[in-house]
Amino acid sequence: MPTDRTTDFLRELLVRQLTTWLPAALHRSRRATIALAGADAGSAEAALRLVATHGDQVRGRQVTVLVLADAAADLPARLGPIEAELPAEVTVHLLPGDAYRLPVAVKAAGAAGAPLFSFVDLPGAMTPKLLTAATNGRTGELLLHTGDSARDVLVSAGFPLVAEVAPVLSGGEAAGVIAFGSRSDRSLEAVRDALWELGANLGVRYRDPLDPTGTTVDVVGDPDLEPLAHELLAELRAGGPRPVTELRRHTLTATVYRAADANQALAELIDAGALRRDRESGRLAGDEIITLAR
Repeated sequence: MPTDRTTDFLRELLVRQLTTWLPAALHRSRRATIALAGADAGSAEAALRLVATHGDQVRGRQVTVLVLADAAADLPARLGPIEAELPAEVTVHLLPGDAYRLPVAVKAAGAAGAPLFSFVDLPGAMTPKLLTAATNGRTGELLLHTGDSARDVLVSAGFPLVAEVAPVLSGGEAAGVIAFGSRSDRSLEAVRDALWELGANLGVRYRDPLDPTGTTVDVVGDPDLEPLAHELLAELRAGGPRPVTELRRHTLTATVYRAADANQALAELIDAGALRRDRESGRLAGDEIITLAR
């Protein structure tokens, strides 16, 4: 079970990501589904309140919120007053069961073919059925809290873009692994930016779950970009010249840094003579090809 501090951290991250996801989902579709599996009661309350603040965007559309709760007898009483404030277009289903019932819940809600955001807190092993349900064909995004690296299994399940970090809370408390699976570069950037903003506010450091050295990155103030610079140089040595967009994406999926940090690291490497760019000056454009200088 997550500690109270980990639970608070996850709740804040969930709200920040839903704040980005919900308006975008309703812009491209007339219906959307939010599935909370394994979330604590406070997180379910926070998610519903977030939906309520987007009432103008929700009207005329259909939003379904699924809450899978294994043992929370007081949850109906806690969610009831918030449900009463929601627009009529929002339907809330409180379902008994653990996170592994997500596939059944998503299917019963008729989520297929429309945007699906799933938050899953899973202390046990991930199953292919659960992850496939979260992909929802090509329309799903998954924010996952688990104990170990989930990058490979999320890619295998059908998420082409996966980012993950292992948060270290102030005082050195490990908070498991947070992974995010999507098809959207914009969503990937949003969750990483949210992690860094939240980390700076709460004094959280991050490490790559697959880094055997366990090196953590401090996200307060200006970050140390030397590890990222080494990673980008290694990527260019291995794969040859690459456009800036691909190097930004590599930063998001293979490191704990933000896309903006990739631009800064590339600019510094260019200034140092380690890399060459297509154009002589100006901001680095996404389609600009970056090449090793030697």
